[in-house]
Amino acid sequence: MIDQRPDLRSMAPDELEKIMEELGQPKFRAAQLFRWLSQGARTEEMTDLPLQLRQQLSGRFRLSPPRLERRLDSVDGTVKLLWRLFDGESVETVLMKYDYGNTVCISTQVGCAMGCAFCASTKGGFVRDLEAGEMLDQVIFTSKETGAEINHIVLMGIGEPLSNFDNVLRFLRLVNDPGGRGLGMRRISLSTCGIVERIDKLADYNIQLTLSVSLHSVDEDVRKALMPVARRYDLESLRRACARYFDITGRRITYEYAMIDGINDSDEAARELARWIKSAEGGHVNLITLNDVPESGLRPSPQKRVRAFVKALEREGVKATVRRRLGADIDAACGQLRIKTAQKGS
Repeated sequence: MIDQRPDLRSMAPDELEKIMEELGQPKFRAAQLFRWLSQGARTEEMTDLPLQLRQQLSGRFRLSPPRLERRLDSVDGTVKLLWRLFDGESVETVLMKYDYGNTVCISTQVGCAMGCAFCASTKGGFVRDLEAGEMLDQVIFTSKETGAEINHIVLMGIGEPLSNFDNVLRFLRLVNDPGGRGLGMRRISLSTCGIVERIDKLADYNIQLTLSVSLHSVDEDVRKALMPVARRYDLESLRRACARYFDITGRRITYEYAMIDGINDSDEAARELARWIKSAEGGHVNLITLNDVPESGLRPSPQKRVRAFVKALEREGVKATVRRRLGADIDAACGQLRIKTAQKGS
């Protein structure tokens, strides 16, 4: 039977204060509790809280750390973790090591409803949203499992973050709170496939994170074939939303562009992309080597073509980088491990 109690790790400090008040506890207990929760502690480990309070919390709330189902270690230092959640569902988290620190890529949903043609995350369909505490758990327990200090977070794993807007926003506040993990917003990136009204909503909060938009083509027909979301939001509405986001936040957007052989990798496609980027108030282009998802029938562009694409963008005055491909030997792309594990178990 699934535990229906509220998730204690999803509670914000002000909510914990109200709980302490209801339980007849002094206000400072909330800060103690929040610090423990941000460290991944179980209630029995919270030794500076009274025993009676710990028992009351255990009775009223759920505190269910994820169980490690599988761990895969790449030769390049990337670590992929498959976590089993309290209700039996699973999500993936990836730790990536760079010169500037350790980045954890977390999932925001179990499965994904977006249906992008090149992505493994969507192959099993959408199951449910993750709660804020389940996102925070991925940060906490990835650090515990690997012994790595987490310096950066990217919300680019399984799921569309802006489809789970309220829980994602709550997670951002939890992980940013100085009484807990205290991770600066500018060390966090959020990736969306381009849900226009949610980009506008995020802009209104003026959170100083890095917004990444999955673009992949500026040809309407090509983008619709690759990304079903484009049938609802055309490129012009997306362009306007991105321009508004920059005007409000002052934060330039990163545009993700998966290089797909024979589909979107011509010099003309690069010139059209450059014109579109400029019209959206600029931004940085992050070129991605397409992950091999056999079911998609799509293949990555040859490296020679990728280099030519970068030069074509630069001639138009648009900066681009080619994302390092990490963890290729351990199925580190979003959704691959979850799908393969499910197939083996079926």
